[in-house]
Amino acid sequence: MALIERLVLASGNEGKLAELTALLRGPVDEIVPQSYYYVPEAAETGTTFVENALIKARNAAAHTRLPAIADDSGLEIPALDGAPGVRSARWAGDDAGDAENNARLRDALIDLGEDERGAAYRCVLVALRHADDPAPLIAEGVWTGRLIETPQGSGGFGYDPHFYLVESGCTAAELPADTKNMLSHRGQALSALRRRLEQEWQPR
Repeated sequence: MALIERLVLASGNEGKLAELTALLRGPVDEIVPQSYYYVPEAAETGTTFVENALIKARNAAAHTRLPAIADDSGLEIPALDGAPGVRSARWAGDDAGDAENNARLRDALIDLGEDERGAAYRCVLVALRHADDPAPLIAEGVWTGRLIETPQGSGGFGYDPHFYLVESGCTAAELPADTKNMLSHRGQALSALRRRLEQEWQPR
């Protein structure tokens, strides 16, 4: 018996929906995007990944009256005081896409020495039973690497072509999708969230 019959994803991203569906199969019967219910986008006014994930999950749960899940993730560069952080998707401007954000990253790398190019992808996932759930499940994943100026690979999205994985000898954009899902910050967070769902949520 599944713990949850239907879980609303506070996103319309099809790739993210497919990833969550694959990794949460068993505890969850069905995951549907919030766009199915015409849920308006929530204003991401938080200053941390946890705050923004909570905002998005509560918004989806409030509009649908169903359990909801949301993630907030981004790239952190310690040499830049953690930037772009929660503004990773909007680093080059509120309407910026991957090309503009990666161009800004390359500009930033010019001023960083080789020993300052360490970086990490961070993902925070939040699951709520309902909009007012006082005890949301929160799971986190961190994926470390180094930044390179010249992009490599055509897979993935975001900063993946510049995110070099020393142990794998390639960028995140060069990894096969199933390998990336296993190693990535989101994959780590999803594995942790699944364990917590199975341990802490009761069948409905």
